[in-house]
Order: sequence, then C-alpha cells, then structure tokens
Amino acid sequence: MRILITPGQAGDNPRLLPLLGGIRVTRPGPGHPRVRPEAAIADKAYSHKSTRQALRARRIAFTCPERRDQNAHRAALGSRGGRPPAFDAERYKQRNVVERCFNRLKQSRGLATRYTKRAAYYQAELPSPPSSSGSDDLQDRL
Repeated sequence: MRILITPGQAGDNPRLLPLLGGIRVTRPGPGHPRVRPEAAIADKAYSHKSTRQALRARRIAFTCPERRDQNAHRAALGSRGGRPPAFDAERYKQRNVVERCFNRLKQSRGLATRYTKRAAYYQAELPSPPSSSGSDDLQDRL
C-alpha cells in the first residue's frame, strides 16, 4: 500500500500516476518487485480520458464510473463519441474496503481536523540526561 499526502486543495486526478509510480510489491523469493498493479478501482474524481489512456498504456485494468457530464458529451458526439468505457460493477463493490479504512483514519481528531500540525507532536520525547551527582538530582525532583 502507498499513501501520498497532498494539500487539501490539490486535485486527486493529477496525483494518481505519481502514486502508481511508487508502488513496489515484493515477490516471495528472488526477483524484482512488482511495479504494476493488476487493477485500479477509483471514484468519479478519476474518470478522465487522460487517466484512462495512461492506465490502458500501462496495462492496468481500471474500474471507475463515468461522470454524467462525460457521458452526455460522448452521447452528444454520436457515433464519433465512441463506446462507453468498460465498468465492472462487481469489482467496484470492493472499493468500500478502502473507504472504510479512510473513515477509520478520520476518527483520529488530529488527523481529520489537522489540529496537530507540528511534526514535534509526533516525535517521541527523549529522557533528560542524568545529572553528575545523585543528591542534586534528588533535590531537583523535590
């Protein structure tokens, strides 16, 4: 699994190909890691002609519903609009696993609302070094 964190205002679609480019799945035993997933399942935010073409060129099966405006545009072109993209409804049902994972992550208030913005909040505290004399250390504690 790979996660790519972006600013909230950044679009999803431009980050898809860099995200897929960083996937490395180790194989059991010797051999290079797999870098191409068998399939990708996405929501309508990724339903763009360039995305479909890029994944088709990489031989990645892509399951994504077509947006209404794209469907209407293709229908308006008539026979020049081409066929609708393939859509596997059974495979698309598996997308809920990822959505449930995101919903579980959002249960953390700091992650969901970004109240904890400093990296220092996520670092473990190191114990202070002991003082040279044990009696001074005891008095400092009292």
